[in-house]
Amino acid sequence: MPFGAAIEGGGVCFRLFAPAAAVVHLELEGSRLEMASAGDGWHRLWTVAAGAGSRYGFFLPDGTRVADPASRYQPEDVQGLSEVIDPRAYAWRDGGWKGRAWEEAVLYELHVGTFTSEGTFRGAIERLEHLERLGVTAIELMCVADFVGNRNWGYDSVLLYAPDSAFGRPEDLKALIDAAHARGMMVILDVVYNHFGPEGNALPRYWPAICSERHCTPWGKALNFDGPGSREVREFILENALYWVEEFHVDGLRVDASHTMLDDGPKHVLRELRERVKAAFVDRMVHLVLEHEDNVAERLMRDAEGRCLGYTAQWNHDITHLLAAVMGKSCEERRVEDGGETERLGKALAKGFVIAAEEKGKVEFECKVPPTAFVGFIQTHDLVGNRIFGDRLHATVGAEAVRAIAAIYLLLPQIPMLFMGEEWRASTPFPYFCDYHGELAEAVRKGRCAQLAKQDPAPSAEELRRAPDPQAEQTLRSAQLRWEEVETGEHAEALGWYTSVLTARREFVVPLLRGLTATCGSYRVVGAGAVEITWTLGGGAVLRLAANLCAEARGGFAGERGREVWREGEVGSDGVLGAWSVVWDVCGAEL
Repeated sequence: MPFGAAIEGGGVCFRLFAPAAAVVHLELEGSRLEMASAGDGWHRLWTVAAGAGSRYGFFLPDGTRVADPASRYQPEDVQGLSEVIDPRAYAWRDGGWKGRAWEEAVLYELHVGTFTSEGTFRGAIERLEHLERLGVTAIELMCVADFVGNRNWGYDSVLLYAPDSAFGRPEDLKALIDAAHARGMMVILDVVYNHFGPEGNALPRYWPAICSERHCTPWGKALNFDGPGSREVREFILENALYWVEEFHVDGLRVDASHTMLDDGPKHVLRELRERVKAAFVDRMVHLVLEHEDNVAERLMRDAEGRCLGYTAQWNHDITHLLAAVMGKSCEERRVEDGGETERLGKALAKGFVIAAEEKGKVEFECKVPPTAFVGFIQTHDLVGNRIFGDRLHATVGAEAVRAIAAIYLLLPQIPMLFMGEEWRASTPFPYFCDYHGELAEAVRKGRCAQLAKQDPAPSAEELRRAPDPQAEQTLRSAQLRWEEVETGEHAEALGWYTSVLTARREFVVPLLRGLTATCGSYRVVGAGAVEITWTLGGGAVLRLAANLCAEARGGFAGERGREVWREGEVGSDGVLGAWSVVWDVCGAEL
């Protein structure tokens, strides 16, 4: 890794790219040493006085001390001293691990700080057995890169190479990944490459070109991927992606809000990121997933054998039309006539993330990628956390409706992703929380209130008054899962249900997904809130879904069916489905 501190030759070589600093001093265990200018903005110093565990920082000409932007660990938060880490010190036990095929993925999104009461990497290890029994094959960690303070969702990171000390040390994260691999589970890590957090970012002081003068994101200045001085910025980000895969053995990265990685250059940084990862890890299955507000099917293409030519998958935000169904929007008859929610739902389930593509005239890639190129979900950190009280879906929607849409997304030929605690109807909310200071803290409170006030339907003044304070530690504590619930009452019943559905997916659906190159389903709107969808998958097998997502029975469904995979609700043989009823069947496959 060209950035940061490297243990070599019996000592440590400290490196800092600081083109705006004529002279940089290294602070090392209480001493200050002048670093040598290596040209092109680089400053270096090698010394035998340092080793693993040494604390260090950099002093700029104005006397400001800053952390290493490529620090591997910050024991005292982003503004404290960095710690030298020997990346070879951890004794990995996953030597034979090469990853898992993407079509086998059942993702489980979790926030380390709220997944357990300990809120640590080590604490999460104790719950991996639960996930294995559930049928999860990949955990997706919300961003863990170092942020200001002791609590944060993680998407306002400042030091992109350092796992946040609130969760534990680097070796603790490695132990979590090692333990996941021992149970056959992949680990996908969320990364943010579009902006830095609003507090604690010192990079512009000595590296002005790190931020773009041309592009902005909703959260501040974009990173500079295409302007003067952008080559080093690109390398800083590309090396970070390689770093997590190489040093921490992660099985993939989920690139947050990739549509805000703005780049007008000849080769988009997203393309270069994929090329670099693919070239570096030819003997491992490394999966790259995009969150993008547009259809980027051109980045998801497969070759004739079904191998990824670009990115592995994209979050399918349009699948949340399932949520519109349980909120009653699909069952209004007039919406069928104007191509409303039911039509959109059918398209999102059958074809993937295509609605934005149609609006922007990008239909040329429709059905040219397999359904496994899309990640489906009904709850995520955003979908839950951006509700005024951070309450989960089952807190406002009836159990039969939640089971109906869960039975759909969990058995789709798309890749399903659960949000932590969803599988047992966790009672805990997941509100937004952070730990900023001074004027910024108050600005965040006001900004959060203004954002919530724009929701549809608009919350009342009383609801806004009772909204959780994002700055309060109690807000984080309220989100920590209560694992004692798992074996009791409705929670145990829900867990058993989710486990059974995922067992059906593993037995009936996953075998049909191998080697898909390009396919999409055909759909038929049966009536308001009611659809039938058919996919032709591996070996010519036909997978079919019939769903009535309304509170009253609906007729008009096909009567003949193949081998039943799953049934939810009342399903008649006469083409009538009861309220909130779903049936999956498959034919033409030897299972």
